[in-house]
Formats: sequence, structure tokens, C-alpha cells
Amino acid sequence: MIPADVTPQDLPKAARIELKTLTKENADWVATHMVMAARLLDEDPQLAHQHALSAARKGGRIAIVRETLAITAYTVGDFALALRELRTFRRISGSNDQLPLMVDSERGVGRPDRALELGRSVPRETLPVDVQVGLSIAMSGARLDLGQTELALAELEIPQLDPDRAFSYSPPLFRAYAEVLDEVGRTDEAEQWRTRADIAEDALEPEDDEVVEIEELDDEDDDIEYAAEDTAEGFGETDLDDEAELEDDLDGSDESVIDTEVTDEPGPAEAGAIQELDGFAELEDSSDAAGEEPDAPDAR
Repeated sequence: MIPADVTPQDLPKAARIELKTLTKENADWVATHMVMAARLLDEDPQLAHQHALSAARKGGRIAIVRETLAITAYTVGDFALALRELRTFRRISGSNDQLPLMVDSERGVGRPDRALELGRSVPRETLPVDVQVGLSIAMSGARLDLGQTELALAELEIPQLDPDRAFSYSPPLFRAYAEVLDEVGRTDEAEQWRTRADIAEDALEPEDDEVVEIEELDDEDDDIEYAAEDTAEGFGETDLDDEAELEDDLDGSDESVIDTEVTDEPGPAEAGAIQELDGFAELEDSSDAAGEEPDAPDAR
């Protein structure tokens, strides 16, 4: 069921533009299910996954649809489906941005050696910084799976492991480092890095009385020209290896989710905000693993 407050325009415009190869009717179907998948991912991952499967029924050749399905599959622990969908997403889009999730999915299906091989297959310097950090965390996890604790620690000792600067990727990186420090018996250091992760997380969140500037974007569909007939519905020739297995998943999905009937029950409220961080609280005890990021706010 789709809540009455959900509209296709709730999907970011960049994502809706990717749907323009569908008819407007089918694009709206896919968009509303993708919005629901995003809304429910944290509070009800299984239902979010059903919505992603629903979107794939009519948008299976579109990269962002396959990416969404991969993320929900990963979240519910279906690592084989996640890996298959991530491969398809990368093939369609040419993007390596989900490489960390691919590596972690290889771990999920019990192949840490393959995970390491996959992670080494793309030069790190070609990836965005946040993706580099995510990949380091996933690679460290694969090392732990193999019992290689010292190497797991080394995977995380990257320039972004800076105790004096906070980015969106800093808290998970600090916590991953703390976990591996525990594994090698350096418990005092591990506790310090957990504290740094908490401080960084607090610094990246707006205070209750802080003014958060909202950037208004043009979300109208007037300038999006949808196809007269679907040219990207279902699956393309490049997806033939995946089609049969995914169709099984689609056939087994909850039909009450596939139905796009609108209900009067409102969904969870969401708001997007762009916050400019002009500094954050000082993180104590500097680390030898610290590096430099050119645009980071200086610690005070």
C-alpha cells in the first residue's frame, strides 16, 4: 500500500530523470515504490525490500532501480541477490561507487578471498574519498574473516583515519578501527577511537537550536520528457543471466506491496537539508594514522 502523502515528486529529481525512458505512468509507479523503499529501509527493511522488488517489475533496466534493489537485498541479508544486482548496476551505469557493498556481499556469501580480489580490482585513487573509506572498511572485514587481524588493522590505517577532523565517513571508520584494535588486544586504544567516533558523530549533527538551511530545488516534472512507450521496462539483453533468478524473487514478493492503492495513512515524514559544517569539537589524543583532507573543517 502506498500512503496518500507519497508522490513521485518525492524522489530526487536526478533519480526521476533516470526514469524518463519509461512512460509517465510506469515512471510514477517505479518512483513511488522507490520512495517507499527509502522511507522504510531503517524501520522495516523487509517491507522496503518488497517495494524495491515492485519497482524492479517495471524499471528493471534502469541503473538506480537495480541499485535500490541491491541495497534493500543487502539490508535484509540476501547477499547473493545483492551481489547479483550490484553487478548489474555496475554494468548498466559504469559506476564503481557501490564497490564496498559488493565486497561486503562477497563476504556475506562466505567468500572473503573473492572479496579481497574484488576490492583490489579497481585502483583506489579512481574512487571518491567516501567510497575509498567504505572499501577500506569492507576489506578490513574480509581480513578479519580470514583471521588476518594485523592486515585488517593495516587496511584501515589510511589518511582519512584522522582523529582531528570529521567527515560523514569518519564515525564508521573510527568504529571499525576500534573493533580491530579490540581484536589485537589494544583495548585502551579501541575505547579512545570509540569515543572519537561518538564525538565526530555529534559534531556532524546539527544542534537543536541550530538553524539548518534548506535548499529549495525545482521538483516539477514539466521539464522531464517521458517516453511515449517504455524503452527501459523489464530486463535488457545484458541482463539475461540475472532475469530468471530475479523474476523468481519478484514472483514471490508480497502482492499487497505490489498494489499501488493509495491509503489515507500518512508515511513517516522526511525532510532534506543541506548543512554547512564550519567546525566541530576538538577530538582528543591525535593518532599516528592521521592524514589530510583539503576541505575539512579544522578542529577547535
